[in-house]
Amino acid sequence: MADERPVRVITTTGILADLVSNVGGDRVDVSQLVPDGADPHSYEPTLGSVRDVVYADAAFTNYLMLEEQSVVRTVDANLRDGVPNISLAESAVRYAAEVIPLVEDVSLDTVWLGTRVVGSGAELGADRSSRVHLSALALDGPGQMYAYLTGTFGETTRFFTCEGEGKPCEKNRDGEGMTLPPDAHTHLSWAFTEPGIYRLQLEASLTREEGGEREPLTRGEVTFAVGVDPYSVKGARTIISRGHSDITVDLAHGELGLAVDDAGSKGEPSQTEYSLDEVVVDVPTTALHEVPGDPAYRFLGRAGQSIYQLPQAVLGKHVHGEIDPHLWHNVKNAIAYLEVIRDTLSDVDPAGAETYRAQAARYRERLELLDDEVRETIESIPASRRTLVTTHDAFGYLGAAYGVRIAGFVTPNPATEPSLSDRKRLGQTMRDMHIRAVFLEPNLVARSATLTEVAKEHGVSVCPIYGDAFDERVDTYIDMMRFNAASLKRCLGGVGGEPQTDETGAP
Repeated sequence: MADERPVRVITTTGILADLVSNVGGDRVDVSQLVPDGADPHSYEPTLGSVRDVVYADAAFTNYLMLEEQSVVRTVDANLRDGVPNISLAESAVRYAAEVIPLVEDVSLDTVWLGTRVVGSGAELGADRSSRVHLSALALDGPGQMYAYLTGTFGETTRFFTCEGEGKPCEKNRDGEGMTLPPDAHTHLSWAFTEPGIYRLQLEASLTREEGGEREPLTRGEVTFAVGVDPYSVKGARTIISRGHSDITVDLAHGELGLAVDDAGSKGEPSQTEYSLDEVVVDVPTTALHEVPGDPAYRFLGRAGQSIYQLPQAVLGKHVHGEIDPHLWHNVKNAIAYLEVIRDTLSDVDPAGAETYRAQAARYRERLELLDDEVRETIESIPASRRTLVTTHDAFGYLGAAYGVRIAGFVTPNPATEPSLSDRKRLGQTMRDMHIRAVFLEPNLVARSATLTEVAKEHGVSVCPIYGDAFDERVDTYIDMMRFNAASLKRCLGGVGGEPQTDETGAP
């Protein structure tokens, strides 16, 4: 640049910071908002993060809902006017990056009911920093109802707390209820204390920008049949009893509805939209569970008391969109990121354009060799053994690019300890699929106790894999991809080797 100081670049994750450093070299000074070892899906930025953003000459986020929205808002709200603000996952499509839909597949005995915002809201003046609020107004029913989320480490966050009998629902600490960015989806647990028919009144509103006023969008009512015949509800036309469903806020039409994921005529994922007044959500007697002894769940009742619950299925705060954001697990997509970074830095610092082009070309050669190496390593694993079992839905691109089957296990009920039948079903799956190893990310081990225990009971190896965060052992993108491929080969039994348990050491 003109004053010869380094170009200041802010990124959200360490993976992006490493890619920028390899293109920028000594001409850039890179800072990351999410520290190594932290989960970008849930990390909350600090005041120091604001300072780093304010002084940045360029900013790179992954986006596609990878980062916690407060991280994205920190970038968008504090970046100086005219400074490039690049969403790499979206921009990389121009350079032939391949994106795949995020298909969540979970087998539960009840409905998996989340919330979703449909549409970007551009016609309402919304952008990626805007927030859509879904608030509970009142509940008509025989008991209490709670909608809450269980975090990665077992902590709980309540979004709706309603007493029933038509009384107004309580507000949570910030009065926002459930909050999502446009074009996003999240999970929830729903708990009911008594059997009967419940009618929940909801309101959707929009905040366009940080500090802006909340503007009401629409209201609606969702009906639950809890422990009773759902067909007994007067006017019920559609009973929702299984699968993945969402209470939706449709920004384009200003409506509340309910969307149900199902298989299309050719077995491809599709979605059916219903208006709230025509559906009843079935909460059957199989949804009865006991309140655990953990004080975090005391709001549900006494330990051992029976409640009806629709589980959130996936532990942890997990807001996402329709596209899997973990593009870098296909090395060719990382090369597309590289080209976006090269062009952006060249625009910011034209005097360094030739340097950026040369350094990007050298790094691209290394990535192309890495792509071949990862493919050859994984292909050395017999095809029948190439099954990746993990707890984080982050490896779809690895599977698609390098021929690995993805089989993710989730906790069936976040609010209770897995039952004996849950553990038996997991063990049976391991036997039926001839699973040799399960893979856990170092920063997510705390949420994987059941998977680890059952794996050990069945003599299945527990091995490390890296998803979207570095640590002191793996701190570059090339090392991460090389490590993951070697861990798969070592633990699944590549040609010339048998699987080995590797919980802490590198392959």
